[in-house]
This record gives sequence, C-alpha cells and structure tokens, in this order.
Amino acid sequence: MIRQVRPRYLAIQIDTDASFEEDDVKDVVWNAVFQFFGEYGASKAGLFLINYDKQKKQAVLRCSHKALPIVHSSVVSITKIKGKPTALHVLKISGTLKALGKKRNV
Repeated sequence: MIRQVRPRYLAIQIDTDASFEEDDVKDVVWNAVFQFFGEYGASKAGLFLINYDKQKKQAVLRCSHKALPIVHSSVVSITKIKGKPTALHVLKISGTLKALGKKRNV
C-alpha cells in the first residue's frame, strides 16, 4: 500500500535590505538543498514555493514531512541572495496552510 505524502509548510522571513523576486528566492533555496544534500536529498524534499510577499519579505515553502530537517537546515544556512548579504529565518512550521496562517499572519 502506498502512503500519501504528508506536506509540511514553512513560514520564512527574509532578513535583508535588498529586494528580491520570487524566482530568486526559489532558486537560492533549491540550490542550498542541492548543495548540502545532493540530488537524492533534493528529490526527496518535494520542495515548492507556495507564496512570496515582496513587501513583507516573507515566503511559504512546502516540503514532505520526511524532508523537513533537510529543508530547514538548508534554508537557515543561506547567507546571500544574488550577492547581497541575507539571512533566512524559519518562523513557523505547520501541517496545513490554514494552521500556518493562524500561527503566523503570512
């Protein structure tokens, strides 16, 4: 019997003075996962950028529950986006978008 993939949603705050596009954030997260855990880790992550708010500098990522430690450690290890100093902080983690919205106004 095939088990259903249980998603986890991560609310992320991007701490920087610069402004970035959605594709920049998506690319840097994918590259961090790929760099630290290789193709196998990146394929298991099931990583997807759900939402990105350019004004609040917040993003919501989806990953599989088994890959949560991989994605979490990769996200917090990011120090630059497009050569600009940046820090990414995981604000909250949840199993549903509804609960994530209640935990944090994202």
